[in-house]
Amino acid sequence: MIRALHRWPGLLALALVTVLALSGAVLSVFPAAERLASPQAEARLSVADLATRIQTAYPGVEQIRRAPSGRITAYWFDDGAPGAAIIDPATGQGVASADPSQTRRWLTNLHRSLFLGDGGRMVTAAGAAAMLVLALSGALLVARRAGGWRHWFAPLRGPLSGRLHVEIARVAVLGLALSSVTALWMTATTFELLPVESSMPAFPANASGETGVALGAIELLGQTPVADLRALNFPYPGDATDVFTLKTDRGTGYLDQGTGAALAWSDLTGWERAFETIYMLHTGQGAALLGLVLGLMALGVPVMGATGVLLWLAGRRARPRIHGNQPAGRAETILLVGSEGGSTWGFAATLHAALTAAGQSVHAAPMSTFAPGRYARARRIIVLAATYGDGDAPASAKGFLDRLNALERAPDAPLAVLGFGDRSFPAYCAFAQEVLAAATAKGWAEFAPFDTVDRQSPQEFARWGRTLGSALGIELELAHQPVLPTCETLTLTSRRDYGDEVQAPTAILRFALPRTTLWQRLSGQGFARFQAGDLIGILPEGSAVPRLYSLASSRRDGFIEIVVKKQPGGLCSVQLSSLDPGDTVTAFVRRNPGFRPGRGRTPLILIGAGTGIGPLAGFVRDNTGRRPVHLFFGMRDPGSDFLYGADLRRWQADGRLSRLVTAVSRGVRPHYVQDALRSEAAQVAGLIQNGARVMVCGGRGMAAGVADALAEILAPTGLTPAMLKSEGRYVEDVY
Repeated sequence: MIRALHRWPGLLALALVTVLALSGAVLSVFPAAERLASPQAEARLSVADLATRIQTAYPGVEQIRRAPSGRITAYWFDDGAPGAAIIDPATGQGVASADPSQTRRWLTNLHRSLFLGDGGRMVTAAGAAAMLVLALSGALLVARRAGGWRHWFAPLRGPLSGRLHVEIARVAVLGLALSSVTALWMTATTFELLPVESSMPAFPANASGETGVALGAIELLGQTPVADLRALNFPYPGDATDVFTLKTDRGTGYLDQGTGAALAWSDLTGWERAFETIYMLHTGQGAALLGLVLGLMALGVPVMGATGVLLWLAGRRARPRIHGNQPAGRAETILLVGSEGGSTWGFAATLHAALTAAGQSVHAAPMSTFAPGRYARARRIIVLAATYGDGDAPASAKGFLDRLNALERAPDAPLAVLGFGDRSFPAYCAFAQEVLAAATAKGWAEFAPFDTVDRQSPQEFARWGRTLGSALGIELELAHQPVLPTCETLTLTSRRDYGDEVQAPTAILRFALPRTTLWQRLSGQGFARFQAGDLIGILPEGSAVPRLYSLASSRRDGFIEIVVKKQPGGLCSVQLSSLDPGDTVTAFVRRNPGFRPGRGRTPLILIGAGTGIGPLAGFVRDNTGRRPVHLFFGMRDPGSDFLYGADLRRWQADGRLSRLVTAVSRGVRPHYVQDALRSEAAQVAGLIQNGARVMVCGGRGMAAGVADALAEILAPTGLTPAMLKSEGRYVEDVY
């Protein structure tokens, strides 16, 4: 709901709010420029002294005005000809023309009404309302993404466009909300939707009829500092019944032109003071620094608009169109999808097509739209749920659990839940499990058992499909072809070979960076942004199914590097192992944010064996800040498969690697990486007790052995690997 409330006003009013923001940003400069360019009155100068100086210079003066910037302007008649000038209060002489800036007037009309009069004012008011909705909904979304209001400025992950969108919002949202509220208030006042009370007193009927009082003799003018002045109007020449009109920050009064006596006075009303405060906050008039700050915040609007469109387009591309999707009220099968990046929608499209081909009427929709009252003909409900972060609901499933828990009773149509996740993360399919637990607590019957799909495996999805088909009494074959990201052609530039002597041929392959478009750089797509630990998908010749490898390099390294072991009969590994410099492969990047070293100075304990050294070496290479890093690396023979051996020694010498502990599994005394951990038990336990983060990369067998070894090492401390995983201090990338 909040996402939709944020998305559609932004898309529909993008051009309007951009025009308003840019014109407002330019207008915010004028008050500050005016203050800097205008001579300012000394602190103790009175209105009487100022008026005397100006009257001496311009005997026919009719009005003196003081702007919130401190600029003083005088208007007069000289032999019937009008004149006006900006005044130096020290001399009373004009120093510059008082003609208004045409540029400022043009921008003001554009900003207020789009040159369309009252109709334009209503349009700009609608733009301000849209901006307010965007600011408030955006603030809620930022707080949700950051993990609460207290974590407002927490570090962000994700594509550049998304991070830039949120970073600007964090800083600008308060100013944009303020500008929107004040704009709406001013519009409501213009159309008299709010009370308009005047502080003008009744014109006096008790004037003395005398003229010629000296300005210095008028007590109220002498008591009023120039800093409080707004305007002083002089009596019309030759009219003894006219009076001086004095307007200040406190109110308005009339002064006798013959005696100088105060004839009437009225203070500003509460509504007038409120309006003037609103006007100051919106325009910066009288608060030049605030105006500049708000103007800078307004400049973020077109950037947020552009990045918002990029995010929206990326989301549309990630979510496939489902053909033949039936209305919710007429469908027998309801398919609810919880997806963050869009990949789960691809599986939903495959399932929808297969069920439709089997004669089912199917309605697919986001989990966030869950509304059992709409499913009049539903005979079953199937939930496909991914997990976001550490067990949170993905984007298209927000609010599902709240809606489910709010039901008085479970839906009549039975349920099946399929979770999507990555077993290397501690919160594997945690949201799907939470959905199942909530459904069970509500008494919602199942028609098929709970199951999961690891790393978007088409094989596991097909296996679940056969189970689902059995429950439905139909033949159901789910041949899912993942919708691949945009692929690039990579050219091999160099290779280093290891392991032939121990029958484990392995190569470190380095590819040149492909060219990236401006769109890719802004959206963070493709190879425009990646880090060590992310995954690269290689499409082998003769297969449409990509093979994933962990990246051993970051974008800033200037190359793409992976470590590949030649597997007997392995289609992709055999092809990669046969590459020569100049050969090419087709590949794409997939983010792997759960396997990152994170920021800060807490020590890292990196544990890997064989090709698992790849991302770990990338972390060490990027450790230019000399964070304490302890690497435990297992190999067969240091003379054959000591991957990155020379690099590790060099990184250790320049401080990027604090300690290197190796384990050799071939020899008289086989020694594995878990044995190396046990031999360093005291130091490992001490590092972990002091906050160290553990990162494991390699085969599942090795990872299981490492977990067992760490459990033994940590037992005296009261810690366990499971506890570390729950804290995000133990992460794995296993295969």
